[in-house]
Amino acid sequence: MERIYLTKEGYEKLFQELEYLKKVKRKELSKRIEEARSLGDISENAEYDSAKEAQLNLEKKIRELETKLSSAVIISPEDVNLEKVSVGTKVLLKDLDTGEEFFYIILSDEEADFERNEIGISSPVACALLGKKKEDVVEIKVPRGILRYKILDISLP
Repeated sequence: MERIYLTKEGYEKLFQELEYLKKVKRKELSKRIEEARSLGDISENAEYDSAKEAQLNLEKKIRELETKLSSAVIISPEDVNLEKVSVGTKVLLKDLDTGEEFFYIILSDEEADFERNEIGISSPVACALLGKKKEDVVEIKVPRGILRYKILDISLP
């Protein structure tokens, strides 16, 4: 089973989502299925078919979340090695072509939010940065060309 690295906040968010799906959505769908059954013949009952399909999708999502949570490794700030880029670090970069400075926070794919400069560990940029040290220069092949970044600093978010 593949490990998923999560912050405590990320773990809690997934756990809360799982609890909501189990305690609220399951009940809603059960009620919907019962109501559809009460309409009569279920062999040609679109409401029933729709509710059963939604139930299958819900159970699939619940299993996925349970699997993620059972294989999760919670990253705490004291576990993060600031000597190199790893999950849970904030990386200050300089674009060697434009001179622009910016940062990314490396998180699990489940937690990443590009709007907040959080990138998932399987993204091309994160893959190129992981394991690198301060002052290293990385070249990253992306669809629009090659990015050249210098790592200026590695810190906690």
